[in-house]
Amino acid sequence: MLALFIIYPIFAVVRLSMSPGGSFSVDVYRELFDRPRYLRAITNSVWLGAVVATIATTIGFLFAFAIYRGGIKGRRFFQAIAILPIISPPFMFALSVILLFGRNGLITARLLGLDTGGIFGLPGLILVQTVNLFPIAYLTLSGILQGIDPDLETGAMNLGASRFTVFRTITLPLSKPGLLASWMVVFVTSMTDFGNPIMIGGSFDVLSVQAYMEFTGMGNLPRGAALAVLLLIPTVLVYFMQKAVLRRGSYATITGKSSRRGRPNTGPAMRAILTSFCVFMTGVVVLFYGTIVVGSFVRLWGVNWSFTLDHFSYSWDVGFVTLYRTVLLALIATPITAIMGTVIAFLMMRKVFPGRNALGILSMLSYAIPGTAIGIGYVLAFNVAPFRWSGTAFILVTSFVFRNVPIAVESGIAALKQISNEIEESSTNLGANSSQTFRQITLPLIKPAFFAGATFAFVRSMTAISAIIFLVSARWNHVTVLILAQTEILRLGAASVLSTVLIIVIMAFIYLIMKATGLKRDQVFSSAQ
Repeated sequence: MLALFIIYPIFAVVRLSMSPGGSFSVDVYRELFDRPRYLRAITNSVWLGAVVATIATTIGFLFAFAIYRGGIKGRRFFQAIAILPIISPPFMFALSVILLFGRNGLITARLLGLDTGGIFGLPGLILVQTVNLFPIAYLTLSGILQGIDPDLETGAMNLGASRFTVFRTITLPLSKPGLLASWMVVFVTSMTDFGNPIMIGGSFDVLSVQAYMEFTGMGNLPRGAALAVLLLIPTVLVYFMQKAVLRRGSYATITGKSSRRGRPNTGPAMRAILTSFCVFMTGVVVLFYGTIVVGSFVRLWGVNWSFTLDHFSYSWDVGFVTLYRTVLLALIATPITAIMGTVIAFLMMRKVFPGRNALGILSMLSYAIPGTAIGIGYVLAFNVAPFRWSGTAFILVTSFVFRNVPIAVESGIAALKQISNEIEESSTNLGANSSQTFRQITLPLIKPAFFAGATFAFVRSMTAISAIIFLVSARWNHVTVLILAQTEILRLGAASVLSTVLIIVIMAFIYLIMKATGLKRDQVFSSAQ
C-alpha cells in the first residue's frame, strides 16, 4: 500500500515530465530552464525559503529560550500562543494580512490613509510565512533546550563565567544541530507552501503555484509535472539532511537530564527583553486571529464597517455541507492513520525482518514530498483504469492517511523507545503471543503517543490544501478549498467566517481528545516536533 500510494504517484509525475509524447525526452526541462519566468520561480522559491527559514528559526529559538531558559513569567500562556498557528488553515494569516495591509486594509487605508497596492508579493509572503512557521522551529528547539543539562550552565557560572559566555560556549553550541535541523525543515515547508503564495504572492512567482497553474489553468500537464519534480528534488534532499543532522548531531549532554531545573541563565534586563519579545509576538498572533474574527462581522471590509451577520447565513448556505464532509473525511482518516502509524512503528522498533529499513523510508517519505507533487501524482495515477478513483471520497481519505502517517510513525517510535523490551519479553515468557502482547501491554503504554499522533493527523487533514486542491470534486469538496475560492471572489467576510469556524472545530476536537484521554497540551503537540 505504501508503494501504491506514495511511490507510484511520484513515478507517474516523473514519467510524464520525461515522456510527454510517449518517448523519453528532456525537452520539457530544457524549456523550463530557457524561460526566465520559470527560472524566476525557482530562484524566488529558494530565496523565499532561505529568508523565512532564517527569520522563523531565529524567532523560534528566542521564544523557546525565553520559555525554557530565560525564566520569564507566563510560560504556559506563551507556550499556548506559540503552537496556536499550527492548528490554523495554512493561508489564514494571509487573509489577515490582506484585511490589515491590503488596498482597503484596516491599518494601511483606515488608520494611515495610505493608497497602496497592498502587501502582495515578497514582503507579504515573508510576513505570513514567518508567523505561520516559527512554531515549527519553536517545537523542535524546545525539546533540544530542555534536553541540555542545566547543571552545565550553572557550573560554568559558579566558575565565574558570565551569562553571555555561558550562552555562547555552552547553550548555543549544544543547540546548533537543532538550529540547523529547524532551519532546514522550515526551508522545506516554505518552499512547498501553496496556500499563502496563491493568495498573497501577487507577481512573485513560486514553484508550487506555477506547477498548479500549468497543470490546471494552462492544461500543460507535462510542464506542470516537471515543475512538481523540480520542487520535489530539493525538498526530499533537505528532508533527509535534516534527519541526518538530528541523528548525528549530539545536543544531549552526557550526564543526562538534570533532576533539578537550575537557575535561569539570564539577568533581569535580559528577562525583560525576552518578555517584551514574547509579548510582541503574542500581539502579532492575536492581532491576526482577532482580525479574522472581526472580519466575520463587518459588512464590507474597508468600505462599510457596519455590523452584520449576513456572512454567517451565506457561509451556512455555501459551506455547511462542505464543512460536514471535511470533518467526516478527517474523522475517517484519523483512526486509520493512527493505527497504521502505530503498527509500522511497532514493526520497525520491535521486529526484525527483511525490508524493515525500506518500510521505514517509505513510511516517512510522504512527509518530505511536496503536496503539489502528491496532488499531481494522484491525478495522474488514479484517474485511469484500474485505479479510477479521482474525485471520490476514497482518494481524499487516502491522501489524508498517507500524507499524515509519518506523524503517527514518529510519535509511536518516540514512545516505544521509552518502553523496555523486558516488559514485552516477560509477557511472551508467560505464554502470550505477539498479538496479545501488543494489544494488552504495548498499546496501553503508548496510548498517549497514539492519540497525540491521531490528533495532529486530524488537524493536518482539516487544514490541508496543497494536495487536496487537485483532488476535490463538486460532491467532495474541502473547506480550505472553499475558503480560497471565497477569497478569490473577494468575499472576505465569508472567508473569515469559514476560517473562524474551522479553527473552532479543530480546537473543539483537541479539547475533547485531551478531556477523554487525559493528555496535556504538550503531549498532544509533541508529535509535531
